Amino acid sequence: VDRWWTEIDAFIDTGYSNAKSEGINRMIKLVARAAFGFRNADNQRLRTRCVTTRRARGHLRTAQL
Repeated sequence: VDRWWTEIDAFIDTGYSNAKSEGINRMIKLVARAAFGFRNADNQRLRTRCVTTRRARGHLRTAQL
């Protein structure tokens, strides 16, 4: 805790963290592993973008669309 106190204190003061970016990075890495072997780099990029959209992560309901 002592080593991370500056970051912990900044979160307590501001309420901001990098949790969203860490979560998206985790999803991109998982998709990249699943898409390994695609011959076309554009297909792998598109698959990564599809998985990391809000709709794919369950943030939007179909009634809202």
